[in-house]
Amino acid sequence: MNVMFTSVGRRVELVHAFRDAYTALGLTGNIIGTDIDRLAPAYNIVDRPYLVPRTDSPEFVGEILDICQKEKVDLVFPLTDYDIPVLAAKKEAIKAAGAAAVVIEPEPAAITGDKMRTNRFFAEMGLDVGRCWEPDQVLAEEVGYPLFLKPRQGSASQHTHKIADAEELAFYLPRVPNPMLQEYLSGIEVTNDVICSLQGEALAVVSRRRIEVRWGEVQKGVTVHDPAIQEGCLAVARGLNAVGPITVQCIVVDGRPYFTEVNARYGGGCPLGVAAGANSPLWLLAEAAGIAVDIPPLGDYRVGLHLSRYDTSMFIE
Repeated sequence: MNVMFTSVGRRVELVHAFRDAYTALGLTGNIIGTDIDRLAPAYNIVDRPYLVPRTDSPEFVGEILDICQKEKVDLVFPLTDYDIPVLAAKKEAIKAAGAAAVVIEPEPAAITGDKMRTNRFFAEMGLDVGRCWEPDQVLAEEVGYPLFLKPRQGSASQHTHKIADAEELAFYLPRVPNPMLQEYLSGIEVTNDVICSLQGEALAVVSRRRIEVRWGEVQKGVTVHDPAIQEGCLAVARGLNAVGPITVQCIVVDGRPYFTEVNARYGGGCPLGVAAGANSPLWLLAEAAGIAVDIPPLGDYRVGLHLSRYDTSMFIE
């Protein structure tokens, strides 16, 4: 059973979680990792590392298909938002190369890749959302401050700014690629690891409150449980026809969740969900290998479990 992670980057803990799952299931096989940087930490701990072109390069897909055939890859997981639409569009080609891309279909990928469309999708699902505007709409009408400025296509909280007034908007707006503006929601940030089977059955929703964030990734967090959030996440998974892991974000204002984004991949803080009882690496490997495993009922995970991360060094020659 061979697994590939594209853009493996800093996902050392995720690689370790899959290694533990291999051991627990008695499986053999290799973890393949691709990246554009040979100094990427996880690139240096996978069994088979491959340097590949950037995701937006015409050669990227061909390289991925070649690796799938060469390494006899069974499952392919994208680990950045940029990889999702590319792999979604090539699911059949990846299947022809002998592997299964654990990623949503192209149209849902287009929805999750455009935060304005994501906002409309949430609203159509009957979920609470903050109001959104195109920049020219804000400039043409009185919407009130503060606002939240971000790219329609973005990742890792890059180019995001809280906007206090018109002067700040005039300064930051030209510096954000393909910008959109959103009602600023002041509340508790909750990220949700939503795990679906390879056939699309919802297996788990683990909610974790963000306590501290760095570079867009949680550094301190704690598991929580809210039935309204769980139901909203399940609706999102159904609406996207999700397979494997997706990550749904919301902000709780006065006890009410407002849904903001969805990343159709493993989130950076997923090790907390695994530690809390949603052992998705084991479940997905077992499913692919045809091994029966016990999966807890939805909502059955450790609440109040904290994550606190620290830096460690890797020395590479």
